[in-house]
Amino acid sequence: MRRYQHFDYFYIMKFIKQLFNFYLNSSIHVALSVFSLTWITLIEFGIPYDENMLYFVFYATITGYNFVKYFGIAKFHHRSLANWLKLIQIFSFFSFLFMCYYAVKLSSTTLICVAGLATITFLYAIPFLPKRFFLDKQHNLRSIGGLKIYLIAFIWSGVTVLLPLINNNYHIGTNVIITAIQRYVFIMVLMLPFEIRDLRYDSLKLSTIPQKIGIKQTKIIGGVGLMLFFFLTFFKSEISEIQIIILMIIICMTLLFLLFSKTEQGKSYSAFWVEGIPIIWLILLIMFY
Repeated sequence: MRRYQHFDYFYIMKFIKQLFNFYLNSSIHVALSVFSLTWITLIEFGIPYDENMLYFVFYATITGYNFVKYFGIAKFHHRSLANWLKLIQIFSFFSFLFMCYYAVKLSSTTLICVAGLATITFLYAIPFLPKRFFLDKQHNLRSIGGLKIYLIAFIWSGVTVLLPLINNNYHIGTNVIITAIQRYVFIMVLMLPFEIRDLRYDSLKLSTIPQKIGIKQTKIIGGVGLMLFFFLTFFKSEISEIQIIILMIIICMTLLFLLFSKTEQGKSYSAFWVEGIPIIWLILLIMFY
């Protein structure tokens, strides 16, 4: 009897592990983070829950991230794809359909902005310029030395700040611009643990921040970025005490994860815990704001 219980426990744990890996590898977790940051923008600017915008962002993130991550693999190994990759492809296809469903419900101005951001994402993965512009054989924006972190921060800032406000016809004033800059800085800092983790694998030609200035200096730069992120808040015309408190909690969490970042990380350190900070931010806002 005990042997059968041990057997069941083993397969249950194996199934949970596979489910967790699919959750991360299929970009559901990162999509929830982008979804959370978009909802945070709506809350901060007093805009009601925008289902069409939020679900569009969620499914578009899954579609975009999986396209960027798996385009090369699918292109060269189409006939011999592993089962997990085939499953992710199917999942991404249905996410694309849902993305299209919610896209038609957005305003025309929003869709124009989406087209611009989608083009940047597309060029990030697809070869399109002569070899002399690039550092390896990929010939895409991802291959340009030092560009990756700034490009991703720009896209995330545009998607999570500008798109929801534009879709709700909110005036793009000083507060919006400050929030967009804050989000850009926050995403850059949030990516630093990933950059430190990938230090062992990234080509030196990519010129990532840790490659150029070292891990210690990277963490200092990240700390300065979080200070800038915090102090920019006080240039806004309206800010509540609870927002400031929540912001301080999120900054402290981000700083701790950054300080404890190292090249030899567990799989879930950056991919789950660091990536999940925006989700915690949203939960705190919903609970206390």
